[in-house]
Amino acid sequence: MPITRVDDPGSYPVTTGHEAPVDLTVLEGLLQRAGREVHEGLLPACQMAVAYRGRLLASATYGASPQSRFVIYSCTKAITAGVLWQVMGEGLLSRQTRVADLVPAFANNGLHTLTVEHLLTHTAGVPHAPMPDADWTDPHRRAERFASWTPEWEPGSRFVYHGSSAHWVLAHLVETVTGTDFRTVVGEALLGRLAIDSLCLGPAAKDQDDVLAVIGVGEVVSEADLTSLGGTLGLDVSAIGRSEQDLLRHNDPAVRAIGQPGGGAVGRAADLAMYYQALLTNPGVLWPPHVLAAGTGEVVCDLTDPMINAPAHRTLGLLMAGPGESAMMRGFASTNSPRAFGHMGAGGQVAWADPATGVSFAYLTNGLDRNPLRMGARGLALSYRAGAVATPRA
Repeated sequence: MPITRVDDPGSYPVTTGHEAPVDLTVLEGLLQRAGREVHEGLLPACQMAVAYRGRLLASATYGASPQSRFVIYSCTKAITAGVLWQVMGEGLLSRQTRVADLVPAFANNGLHTLTVEHLLTHTAGVPHAPMPDADWTDPHRRAERFASWTPEWEPGSRFVYHGSSAHWVLAHLVETVTGTDFRTVVGEALLGRLAIDSLCLGPAAKDQDDVLAVIGVGEVVSEADLTSLGGTLGLDVSAIGRSEQDLLRHNDPAVRAIGQPGGGAVGRAADLAMYYQALLTNPGVLWPPHVLAAGTGEVVCDLTDPMINAPAHRTLGLLMAGPGESAMMRGFASTNSPRAFGHMGAGGQVAWADPATGVSFAYLTNGLDRNPLRMGARGLALSYRAGAVATPRA
């Protein structure tokens, strides 16, 4: 009989504690910790999953149906990166590709040197550039909006997290070189080939009944307390999070259907954990090995991230844990190896894989915690337990 808990495996292969050399006591502690804040009324619902060497090891949902899907916010960036790696592997783009060579709107306003690498590493210089929904969905207005962007600094010279702007451009580049809607590329060329059950970018409104509404929870930390924290740790507190109002827009089915490439995907924790297993194992050689190795293991940007006052440690699209205490500032736990890679999302979403153990982990919630300290502590506590589920491979 299986000891591990898998609420709803979908079509994914499942392993058990009997079949895999994992610590079942640690795994049970992870399951309990994941559900604690839902049981205590601090979060409306959450979902977590652990996968190991190509199989689902554990999954659990608290406060909702196991079939529920969540808005995964910036965990979406790992999916967009996966598509870019495919396109790069086909020779349609490279990290050195100048955006202006494909999108004339970027030839002016100081963005003529902007490259794919700048976009994937958040060094593009346009972290706050807007792209209203109505502009994205209209080709003429989209081009006009791109032409209005001006850099806040020279591309490549600074790191500041780009919440959505860079990924709008990346999606547009993919559409330009493939001639296909970005959402279709994600669904058919990437997730479809991986047989990912329900992870989706841009679902039609009629297909969203299982997506949970996002809810703001908890007390707001005062500006004075945040400023004090920033002064103590050297953080740029102005860069912490995005406005709750902006995030709650994703409760609108029409907004979800647009498929924001930097933060609009919906799915289950098991989907995300299994996607990261694919990044570990490259089934069917979905990506050229050298491209995947660069995306998941080559740090190409170590400029200081002002949000955490530590090196950004960015690959072409993802974060790497890296050595020392700064790994915790990037959202990884001390039980993660320096080679662990992933991407976190608003509200406390967590997703990563660790090549040292073969473990991947995903945690999703529909509660937007207004306390960034509690949110960060939750993510680290969960990742700490998930990172200790299996021992490093010989």
